[in-house]
Amino acid sequence: MKSQTTLKMMLAAGAFSVAMSHGAHAQDTVKIGSVLSVTGPASFLGEPEDKTLRLYVDKINAAGGVAGKKLELVIYDDGGDANKARTFATRLVEDDEVVAMVGGTTTGTTMAMIPVFEDAEIPFISLAGAIEVIDPVRKFVFKTPHTDKMACEKIFEDLKKRNLTKIGLISGTDGFGASMRAQCVKVAPNYGMEIVADENYSPRDSDMTAQLTKIKNTAGLQAVVNPGFGQGPAIVTRNYAQLGMNTIPFYQSHGVASKSFIDLAGAAAEGVRLPAAALLVGDKLPANDPQKKVVTEYKQAYEAATKQPVSTFGGHAYDGLFILVEAMKRANSTNSGKIRDEIEKTKGFVGTGGIVNMSPTDHLGLDLSAFRMLEIKGGDWNLVASGS
Repeated sequence: MKSQTTLKMMLAAGAFSVAMSHGAHAQDTVKIGSVLSVTGPASFLGEPEDKTLRLYVDKINAAGGVAGKKLELVIYDDGGDANKARTFATRLVEDDEVVAMVGGTTTGTTMAMIPVFEDAEIPFISLAGAIEVIDPVRKFVFKTPHTDKMACEKIFEDLKKRNLTKIGLISGTDGFGASMRAQCVKVAPNYGMEIVADENYSPRDSDMTAQLTKIKNTAGLQAVVNPGFGQGPAIVTRNYAQLGMNTIPFYQSHGVASKSFIDLAGAAAEGVRLPAAALLVGDKLPANDPQKKVVTEYKQAYEAATKQPVSTFGGHAYDGLFILVEAMKRANSTNSGKIRDEIEKTKGFVGTGGIVNMSPTDHLGLDLSAFRMLEIKGGDWNLVASGS
């Protein structure tokens, strides 16, 4: 009888010890979540995002964490599936009890997750491109990449300088491609642009020759713009060259701003222009550029850790993570509402995508100056000189 009583006391003490240990662990850490497309058709976006978050959370924790707490990063891979993304978002809220979220690789997965985080009142910093992520403004939703509307405006600004006004569009029907096409059509009149041809393709299409032939035969055509991401734009670029359309200026979007696009498109990418972040041309920036230090250090750290070339997509994750971390420091709290308020107050944050100044009416905080117009020459990114 005595031994049974002793055993019960020991078990109770053990349970109390485990509970205390768990409580102490919980007090010393803070969970942040992420849902990324690490595999699937958008893996070229999600993989560098995943590697960036893991790399820098480790660095932050090694340096002592945030306000004395270690970050616990919980990542799920949605494979580019919007339904899976929503399921994982719910899990982050209900099971993992994260205080904030940095993720959402694509526009489609992001839009599926927004209601979950809005309802839970947990700040969500998306890594997706479409303007609809932050327009209209939602209280708990922010994002780091330049918008598709900004990409259209930057491209049209460059076309206007070249006195090219009659434009053909060939757009992906994916969430980003469709959204950017709509934005380009919407803002074209503001820049004196006339859309003289308008074709599209499915993300699964393996040849866009038919659509490009129609565009090529359009009277008065002066330039072509390809809103899209994934492998589609690389196929379009190869088909463009095969049809001998290289004499017609060709623009891609920031949705292809990684070395993998150049590798996939090969020699056909020569001469293609696109708006992108300074990260891709960090070594070519003047010494007094405020972003030079940030993009150079990120590039060196990422490439040393992964043995892979840097992409703007990993840069979006870097910006999202550090906007969150700085907000947590200012809030001096793990309360999601207080963190949200500080994210919205972000001013003068120098990231890989530009200098961020958010406000209650702007949950992106970037203007057109954050975009650089690049041209692919010799298989590499080059800054387009002013007026050229």
